[in-house]
Amino acid sequence: MKKRIGSYPRVRIEGGGRAVVSQAGSVLLVETVRKAGLDTAISAALTPWRKTRMVHDPGKTLLDVALAVALGGDCLADVAMLRAEPAVFGPVASDPTVSRLVGTLAASGEKALRAIRAARAEVRRPVWRLAGRKAPDAGGTVTVDLDGVLVIAHSDKEDAAPTWKRTYGHHPLMGFVDHGPGGTGEPVAALLRPGNAGSKTAADHITTARLALAQLPKKYRRGRRTLIRTDSAGGTHDFVAWLARRGLRGGPPRPSCLPARRYDDVPDHDWYCPPCLLPHCLLPRGCAA
Repeated sequence: MKKRIGSYPRVRIEGGGRAVVSQAGSVLLVETVRKAGLDTAISAALTPWRKTRMVHDPGKTLLDVALAVALGGDCLADVAMLRAEPAVFGPVASDPTVSRLVGTLAASGEKALRAIRAARAEVRRPVWRLAGRKAPDAGGTVTVDLDGVLVIAHSDKEDAAPTWKRTYGHHPLMGFVDHGPGGTGEPVAALLRPGNAGSKTAADHITTARLALAQLPKKYRRGRRTLIRTDSAGGTHDFVAWLARRGLRGGPPRPSCLPARRYDDVPDHDWYCPPCLLPHCLLPRGCAA
């Protein structure tokens, strides 16, 4: 381990078999955090929640929780995986400290969420610039996919409820920036919802779309350079009308059986027809009205 730069130590990788650590694969995540500047951005955003003489920085603690989730954790106590390897992750807060921070941020509600979202958006812009031709907006357009997902709860949790698939848990609505056939979705938004939340709730689609657009560079937040894709749940009049008012394009998700070449060849006017604002406009080959 070399001296710390930012929130995490700088780790040197060797093949000699000495000073071996577990969770070595997480070094890639830690280095991504460092290179992107996410640690300093989150730390600065959460400064209002840092008390005098606080030992552990709130931004570092929150990132530790995120890293624990990426490593397979499913509860706050799983930050113990990081605590066991200070050479890789640096000082990690105790379980009570992590719990108190989450409680403090939760009590602040939207104020804390806005600060965290602003930091993520701030970091995303230079990362996309560094990505160059690999960036999701390299072609001058951005595609955002919205979709719901069921998260099973094995015990009673806040907002957990029976789902439409006869399971029990939550039904969040997610937003991902598409990276094309050679990449994966980049998560930009998540709207937490109870398990019995409706699939075709226009207000939730609008809220999630707003959260996703706020993560994009400003030039993509309005206009036809951004395509919002949903399944049939997004084909409500209110959501389509909202897209039209912002000048955004709407379309269905890319079916797994449809080659990317054919999908990309569909003309823009076949995806969306603002005059009638019918759900049919979200389907290929134009409006059926």
